[in-house]
Amino acid sequence: MKLTTITFVAGATIASIATADTVAPGDVKFDEYGAVAASLTGVAGDPANGRKVFMNRKKGNCLACHVNDDMSEQSFHGEVGPELNGVGDRWETAELRGIVANAKMMFDGTIMPGFYKDAGFNRTLKKFAGKSILTAQEVEDVVAYISTLKE
Repeated sequence: MKLTTITFVAGATIASIATADTVAPGDVKFDEYGAVAASLTGVAGDPANGRKVFMNRKKGNCLACHVNDDMSEQSFHGEVGPELNGVGDRWETAELRGIVANAKMMFDGTIMPGFYKDAGFNRTLKKFAGKSILTAQEVEDVVAYISTLKE
């Protein structure tokens, strides 16, 4: 029993440390142009996981709107949004983070959803109320991945 209690307390402590630096969606600081300078998690993004989120139809689903030659094995690249080939050369990390978190802060009138936004929607289903599409770490992972897309 004592070992179980110690294990539980240690696990809870580690979990709270891991989430202590995570910025909540409503607390993200966008600059006047829509960029987000500070990491949402304080943890470096994982480009490999970001690539998975990018193509995941239930998460980022970025391929639904954007062409990305790095994913030639995937079919049905969208053509609604701009091509992401070379995007890592065209935008700074803070700008990419702002675009992924909530593109509407940078591009007035864009149809790109706010992937790290959890309020201010119209007609939200109850099961999605108060939730963002991506977690803070997934945003960091996607930003790390698209930053690798160079000319």
